Amino acid sequence: MFRNREDAGRKLAAKLKGRPFHDPLVLAIPRGGLSVGAVLAQELHAELDAVLSRKLRAPGQPELAIGAISEDGRVYLNHYAKEFLDLMEEYLVEERRYQMAEIARRKKRFRAVRPKASLAGRSVIVTDDGIATGSTMIAALQDIKMQNPREVIVAVPVASPSRLDEIRHWCDEVVCLLTPEVFWAIGQFYEDFTQVEDEEALALLRQFYPRSENRVDLAAAGEAEKR
Repeated sequence: MFRNREDAGRKLAAKLKGRPFHDPLVLAIPRGGLSVGAVLAQELHAELDAVLSRKLRAPGQPELAIGAISEDGRVYLNHYAKEFLDLMEEYLVEERRYQMAEIARRKKRFRAVRPKASLAGRSVIVTDDGIATGSTMIAALQDIKMQNPREVIVAVPVASPSRLDEIRHWCDEVVCLLTPEVFWAIGQFYEDFTQVEDEEALALLRQFYPRSENRVDLAAAGEAEKR
């Protein structure tokens, strides 16, 4: 169990400290992932940004993901959803339209606070507060890999072990603290799993957005700690 997302972030950061990252960037999936990502960014002397993938909800079961969509509109469907693709074609058109509208809304708000970070040639650490179906993470990774990062590391506190194998195909490494066989929902592994609201997410992005004059300071702080 983790006390909260910040506690999970600290324990996750302990597994990553001391590694030779190159110009590290933490990319967090909003909104809960930003609370974990902010701790990682602080502990690893990295930048923090959001990656705006969204789950595609199952018909009549909004908590169940049948896939996800990335910020650039790329769709990933879970294997079991593909079996019923013909039956859900019209539904998926509407669901994709709805989620792209939500991505556009968040993009407008988030990018006003934190312009999108460049990924090319950098060590990119992708995080969330946990992985259940893995859909939003895979959609995010598909988009990230197209932007030529130096390496992509998925770092999460807890994940369904059955989904990590698929995720490994889309990144260079997975770091995960808990992979319980009995997995119902991410929230079962947190004492406090209070929903993170937009304003809190924006405040975290604002706090960790490096101005041009302190980008070098962040990198120097990381090098000093290694020495």
